[in-house]
Amino acid sequence: MAGVSTKEIKNRIRSMESTKQITKAMEMVAASKLRRAQAQVDSARPYFKILLSVIHDIIKTNTDFDSPYLNAPKTGKTLFVVIAGDRGLAGGYNSNVLKMVMAEMAKSDSVVLPIGKKALDFFRARKADIVSDAYPVAEAVQVGDCFTIAKNIAKAFKSGEYCSVSVAYTNFVSVLSQTPDMKALLPLQYEDDGEEAKKSEILYEGGSVEVFDAIVPEYMGGVLYGALCESRAAEQAARRTAMDSATSNAEDMIADLSLKFNRARQAAITQEITEIVAGA
Repeated sequence: MAGVSTKEIKNRIRSMESTKQITKAMEMVAASKLRRAQAQVDSARPYFKILLSVIHDIIKTNTDFDSPYLNAPKTGKTLFVVIAGDRGLAGGYNSNVLKMVMAEMAKSDSVVLPIGKKALDFFRARKADIVSDAYPVAEAVQVGDCFTIAKNIAKAFKSGEYCSVSVAYTNFVSVLSQTPDMKALLPLQYEDDGEEAKKSEILYEGGSVEVFDAIVPEYMGGVLYGALCESRAAEQAARRTAMDSATSNAEDMIADLSLKFNRARQAAITQEITEIVAGA
C-alpha cells in the first residue's frame, strides 16, 4: 500500500462496504429461500419411498414376475438427467455435480437431459448430445414437468432407446454439507433384503404387471421431483455459506484497509509537521 494516498484507500473502503452490503443481502435472501426449500424436501421424500415400497412388494409376492423395467436393453445409450442451478455465486454447487457427470459420461455412449441454465450452458459448450433443452430454468420446473419427463423416459426405455437412466443432483445433507449424488432410475435395481415373501399374495386389479408398469413412471417422477427439491435446498444452502464467507472476507478487508488508512494519515501528518519544523 506504499505510495497510495489516503483518498484512494478511502475509496477502496467504501467499495468494500458496498460489496459487503450486497453479499449480506444475498445471504439473507438465500436463508429465506432455504427454509422454503427444506419444507419441500421434507414433504417430497415420503412420496417416492411409499411407491418404492409398493414396487418391492409386487416383486417379492410374485415369483414369476417380469417387467421390461427390470431388464436393461442390449442396445441403446445411457441417459443422464442432470440438475444444476440457474445462477452462480454458490461455491462449488454447480461445478461438483457437472464434473461428476462428465466423469461418468466418459465411460459409455451417453446423452444428457440438462435441467437448469448452468447445466445447459455447460453441456452446450462441450458439444454433448443433449436430448432436450426445454428446461433451462430449474426454478420454473414443477412437479408436473417431472412426471412428464419420467413418462417420456419410461417410454423411450421400453422402446430400447436407452439402456440405462440415471439422475445426477446435489444431495442436501445439512446447511453446511451438500454432496453431489447420482441415482439409477432404470433399470430398476431391486435388492433382496433376505425376508421371505408374504404367504398371501396381494391382489391387484388389472394384474400386478399392469399395476407395476403404471407405478414405475410415477415412481420415477417422484424421484425426479425429490432430486429437484434436494438440489434447490442444496443450492440455497451453498449460496448462503458462500455469501457468509464473502461477507466475512469483506469485513476483514475493510479492517485491513482501515488500519492502512490510519497509518497513511498518520504518516501524512508526521510529514507535514516535519516540513513545518524544517521550514521554521
